[in-house]
Amino acid sequence: MDDRGQERLSPVLGQLFPDGGEGRVLGIELPPGDVVWPDPGYARLPASRRPAFWLSEAAVSAELWSALRAEHPRSGLWPVLLEDSVQPWSAGQIAPDAATEIDNYHVAAFMAEVWADWIEKAHSDQLEILDPFGPRCPGPAAPGPPGADPGKVADWYAGIMAERRTPLGLVAVERGADALAVMGWQGALNHNEWMVPLAAVVRSWEERFGARVVGMGFNTLDLSVAAPPVTAEHALHVAAEHWTFCPDSIIQGAGTLIDYAEQIRSRNAWSFWWD
Repeated sequence: MDDRGQERLSPVLGQLFPDGGEGRVLGIELPPGDVVWPDPGYARLPASRRPAFWLSEAAVSAELWSALRAEHPRSGLWPVLLEDSVQPWSAGQIAPDAATEIDNYHVAAFMAEVWADWIEKAHSDQLEILDPFGPRCPGPAAPGPPGADPGKVADWYAGIMAERRTPLGLVAVERGADALAVMGWQGALNHNEWMVPLAAVVRSWEERFGARVVGMGFNTLDLSVAAPPVTAEHALHVAAEHWTFCPDSIIQGAGTLIDYAEQIRSRNAWSFWWD
């Protein structure tokens, strides 16, 4: 890259990382855009820390998303395709958290808490939603069978999502799952007031199912999945995890875990929507 390009890119790295991006390299020229600062009324972290993420002015290509994903090991910037409409982040209505907070949460504990809370409040005729598990939380599912390369599957799904003509966000994180917390996304606010536990779940899905964060919207999340469940039994167990992560996907969608499990079986993309 020529000196002119490097000079143009350096401020992005310097602004997003607390250490100024020391030792990191971004060998791709970014389109026009700017960093997004949280509104002081929404931010949990001191406003003087740093911007939450960088946002492009216009829609980007799938090729750019894939190139930036491939650059992530060197740049530390994870790309996210963001829904193209008036979003809370346009007004700084975001609540960034430190990635270190995610270390304090574990999938099994989160699942058990959500499951128990819902069972306590549910009517008896609602329990069939959770058949065959009922009031007993099954805990996290086993990893998916080895599948395709997670990066290549993520690039494939980004190609589909980029057809919606969406802008791009760049988040300074060591792994894509952490973007849920670090960029201050509030899409699941009506289910969980804090995004940190959800980021912990997605971290686990990265490890067990080759999941990668590809896109986010006002109240949506899109993940590519390289190693999805392929048997009915395994898919049903994974469906139980999805229910604790995003109950609306089942309650206002398939209706039961059994029906939802068939929808995600062998699928290389998981999409979530919160009411």
